[in-house]
Amino acid sequence: MYRIVNKKSLNPTVTMMDIEAPFVAQKAEAGQFIILRVDEESERIPLTVAGFDREKGTVKIIFQIVGATTERLNHKNVGDFIPDFAGPLGVATKTEGLKKVLIVGGGVGCAIALPVAQKLHEQGAEVTSVIGFRNKDLLILEDEFNAVSDKLYVMTDDGSYGRKGNVCVPINEMLSGGENFQEVITIGPLVMMKFVVEAVKPYNIPCTVSMNPIMIDGTGMCGGCRLTLNRDGQKVTKFACVDGPDFNGYEVDFDEAMSRGAMYRDFERHAYERTCNLFKKEVK
Repeated sequence: MYRIVNKKSLNPTVTMMDIEAPFVAQKAEAGQFIILRVDEESERIPLTVAGFDREKGTVKIIFQIVGATTERLNHKNVGDFIPDFAGPLGVATKTEGLKKVLIVGGGVGCAIALPVAQKLHEQGAEVTSVIGFRNKDLLILEDEFNAVSDKLYVMTDDGSYGRKGNVCVPINEMLSGGENFQEVITIGPLVMMKFVVEAVKPYNIPCTVSMNPIMIDGTGMCGGCRLTLNRDGQKVTKFACVDGPDFNGYEVDFDEAMSRGAMYRDFERHAYERTCNLFKKEVK
């Protein structure tokens, strides 16, 4: 059993928790993920490691309340326990040797981008961060990014905070103005990552994307997290849980990934509504 030692709401739909998991904390690295179950009858869901404290033996997770399982998880409080918390899984983000990097995070994807930015900052790299949200109310982790970034651009779609526009606005400005980076690392909604890749491609800058497709076992056996890569004119199948979650953004078939990611959207919505109604009845 894994105890929740801290819980904080970052915005109305995003929650941060610190979980007591010493063995996971000892091995976790930026870019890896865990798979948890909220209770004995719960489904398994993957969540990226948003931070860790090896001395305290805790792992930080940040999740958006979008379905039945995340709704159940959000009803857990400090002192409660989670039965399963498996990890770290996946391949850590490669940061060695990078001296000047552009980090691009979108929405709750910023929770995944932050530990990468922190690691690069600790290694002495020059970090420029661009974080984007739909509006001011959904903003998260600005102070944390500011602490590890040499430059920080905060974007909102409606202009309610920071600059108005999507994350590609400052990217296009920097690159067209002669700014150069060793690598671009982008994490967020699939459509956002697709357009970031398209924005940097003309400049031939290596671009890494973090993929979070449907996932069940986290070991490559179920095949649910498969992705199609277009590599040297050939279609190659990879599994995000064991080969990723980081991939070369120029190779990813984003259209297929978005189509597969939407397959269970209606089912998940119904499950979420049933769970919400269940909690409402319990409160009454």
